[in-house]
Amino acid sequence: MRRLVSLAIAVGFLSAVESQRLSAMPWDQPPSGLTIVHCGTLLARPGEAPITGASIVIEGDRIVEVKKGFVTEVSNAPGVANGKPRIIDLRDSFVLPGLIDCHTHITFAMVQSTEGRLRNVEESDADAAIRGVVNAKRTLEAGFTTIRNVGSSGDSAFAVRDAIAAGKIPGPRILEAGESISPTGGHSDSTHGYREDLMAIPGAMQGIADGADACRAAVRAQVKRGADVIKLTATGGVLSATAAGTEQQFFEDELEAIVETAHLLGRKVAAHAHGAAGIKAALKAGVDSIEHGTFLDDEAISLFKQKGAYLVPTILAGVTVAECAEIEGYFKPMVAEKARAVGPVIQGAFGRAYKAGVQIAFGTDSGVSEHGKNAREFELMVQAGMPAMEAIKSATVNAAQLIGLSETIGMIEAGKQADVIAVKKNPLEDIRALQDVSFVMRGGVVWKERGANQSSE
Repeated sequence: MRRLVSLAIAVGFLSAVESQRLSAMPWDQPPSGLTIVHCGTLLARPGEAPITGASIVIEGDRIVEVKKGFVTEVSNAPGVANGKPRIIDLRDSFVLPGLIDCHTHITFAMVQSTEGRLRNVEESDADAAIRGVVNAKRTLEAGFTTIRNVGSSGDSAFAVRDAIAAGKIPGPRILEAGESISPTGGHSDSTHGYREDLMAIPGAMQGIADGADACRAAVRAQVKRGADVIKLTATGGVLSATAAGTEQQFFEDELEAIVETAHLLGRKVAAHAHGAAGIKAALKAGVDSIEHGTFLDDEAISLFKQKGAYLVPTILAGVTVAECAEIEGYFKPMVAEKARAVGPVIQGAFGRAYKAGVQIAFGTDSGVSEHGKNAREFELMVQAGMPAMEAIKSATVNAAQLIGLSETIGMIEAGKQADVIAVKKNPLEDIRALQDVSFVMRGGVVWKERGANQSSE
């Protein structure tokens, strides 16, 4: 009996210690009281000139105000708590809003075809979720405080999204699509090439639909599961193990049914589209964004502008698959052929679209490329002719508009979430500076602070 009592006491003690440790973790809650961030250079509103020597006043998870100079106290500010403020010294840094990636696959990581196909029959949603936990932390530490995750298997990414939102794990806030809507045998049909007895025939919950009524059911199934946005595959894609090409795969009435149902349920629609015919059909159906846009033509560009849709370019994904296609045996032959066709074209298509005045929102397709390396996309955008300021704006102001969160993120101003990052060099002079983020705050919580000094005044 004494041994049992002793064991119970020990377990209770360890539980208390563990509880105390967990309560001290940085993702638990934003700090109480006031935080003031001193910024050497502040790009508060991308698209406008930066400010030299400024202070961001934060309470909890919200920005209270932005002030010129390095203030150490604030009086008469609405909602400011009593007590000495915490000072974060970024006077040697370039400070800007947290970045937004509108196209990720947080629970996915591209590997050689043979390994990937084996993973599909050996791994569970739980395995994918664990991968997502690791990738979410890498993404946040790279300066991306919000992502739109456009396609994942089962419940895995929903679990990651919800755990981050509940403060259980570190990561960016996530807008999740669930399963991509695809026709049977289309780009997002995960059963390509497998024996029929290995997998159940996919249906609405797996996003597979043929005909307008089934497409409506597939959208409703994703919303039922908890989708924040709907993703559809308007054309074939590179990584699907089929020689079906990269052109249109849904009929017009199917596209219209998907978009109409999603909009009826308050969800925006992101359309994977490479081929020109598929891009134009998706735009005519009323999608909110085209992802990739590889083979867009002049008519497609005109439709973009007419419909007010965004292009999410994902140049990095094109570059990545083109590089991997040159590794012998990395892809199946039909996949390698598509990768070689798409990779060299996607950057030029983006350049033409930008110069023609198409609205651009930043997106990488990370998962195809390496998670945490998202900022390499900026360099590719600038190489294609987009000025550095416009590239940054695409990942802040524009991206926030596309995903419907302009009221809360995308700029550093009063009332918005305290999503703040910093780099040591000026990215307006060298956009590659964004590939080395030294400070990350999301919702008032500091996640990374290399070289940042903190004190209480």
